Amino acid sequence: MGEEDPQLDEEVQRVLDAIDALGAGELPAAERARRLTQLLDEWPNTHSRVRAMRQAAMQEMQDDGLSLRKISAETGVSFGRVREIIQGVTKRPKADKQDPPEPDA
Repeated sequence: MGEEDPQLDEEVQRVLDAIDALGAGELPAAERARRLTQLLDEWPNTHSRVRAMRQAAMQEMQDDGLSLRKISAETGVSFGRVREIIQGVTKRPKADKQDPPEPDA
């Protein structure tokens, strides 16, 4: 299993430990592969749900009167990123992660 990070919230660590357990060698390889495939199949939807929950939580903080700077300080997310999250802006891939340019013919 992965080493625990003292900076992580206990519940977040439990989720990460559960993911690590899916790949643990205690089960036959075929069963591990099946479970990990299920996780990967669900990952895009799960990622979207987590992003939406984070956006809602930050919006709630703002609705409760907190400034973007205060939200940033309380969550550890940069001021600019807090603003983007509340506005629903998703991160765009960096230029180096896009498809490479076509070679000259």
